[in-house]
Amino acid sequence: MKITRVSYERLDLSLSVPYTIAYETVTHASNFILKLETDTSLVGYGCAAPDLEVTGESAEMVEKSIQRHVLPLLKGHSPYMYPKILEELLLLCPEQSSLLAMVDMALLDIMAKKTDVPLYQFLGGYRNSIATSITIGIMDITRTLAMAKEYVGRDFGILKIKGGLNLEEDIAKMIKLREKYPGIGLRFDGNQGYSVEESIAFVKATEHIGIQIFEQPTKTKGDQQLGAVTHAVGIPVMADESLKTLDDAFRLAQNEQIDMINIKLMKVGGILEGMHINSVAKSAGLEAMVGCLDECALGISAGLHFALSRPNIHFADLDGHLDLQNDPFQGLFELKKGIFYPSEAPGLGYIG
Repeated sequence: MKITRVSYERLDLSLSVPYTIAYETVTHASNFILKLETDTSLVGYGCAAPDLEVTGESAEMVEKSIQRHVLPLLKGHSPYMYPKILEELLLLCPEQSSLLAMVDMALLDIMAKKTDVPLYQFLGGYRNSIATSITIGIMDITRTLAMAKEYVGRDFGILKIKGGLNLEEDIAKMIKLREKYPGIGLRFDGNQGYSVEESIAFVKATEHIGIQIFEQPTKTKGDQQLGAVTHAVGIPVMADESLKTLDDAFRLAQNEQIDMINIKLMKVGGILEGMHINSVAKSAGLEAMVGCLDECALGISAGLHFALSRPNIHFADLDGHLDLQNDPFQGLFELKKGIFYPSEAPGLGYIG
């Protein structure tokens, strides 16, 4: 089997509900869809969702690299050689993780379709469903409670609250949410907004409400800050922006700076690299969550299949598609009462 044609499409998607995190306000997202046609009837699809802060890529950088490197490199290759293809592409585009994730997805999509099974089964299926959190960006308490009411009304069982700009307000929000919704799972993402002292103060003030996960409270520069929080508090501290590579995972695990890791395929370079990172986490006794950026349902589907394939991945935060307008990818999975169920169609579930 050979790849005979390589093409792509750029999607510029607006968010129906813009959101704010500690370092930016997001109103739209650019995604790239890669299409790999073969000399059989099999076609593979992948998605890139560049983010200048998280992946270090602009949309323009990704598009240029697709044209310059991806299109000529993949044509004529066998999808069976996908690790070799990804290795060659990494040498050409060493700082473009969402680009690598897109190619990784499309190649694995073909391979799973070749075996006529959903991608999670091709990867080594472990579970058939997983619960996801849904995110509330930084807003005042009144609007936060209104969003929480909407999401709980839609049967989501886990809320992830963004913060990091105002410690006192963040504490008040979390306490109020617990009072209103005693049975809901609560997670908090500081997005690098806190100092070590503020992080510890936040946990002490909210320790009675049962926050599940405390995600990336401090800056990415200096693992010691994250480690200081981890060793000072009694709830799991998760690395997100601090963990972008396999080397990051090894260093953070070896030095016992964290309790958990957030594997975003766009951030780490795809499923194959995500598996390596998850193995390091497993060896260190660290649980993993699969997260996402602002990705269309095709990208979310890849994250879902990865999460379902690994026993060490206990958590998911796969809501990046929910507010994207005019997402062309539908029916790749079912999201019911906050729980994801994959399509049983081959590969990522998209035929085209």
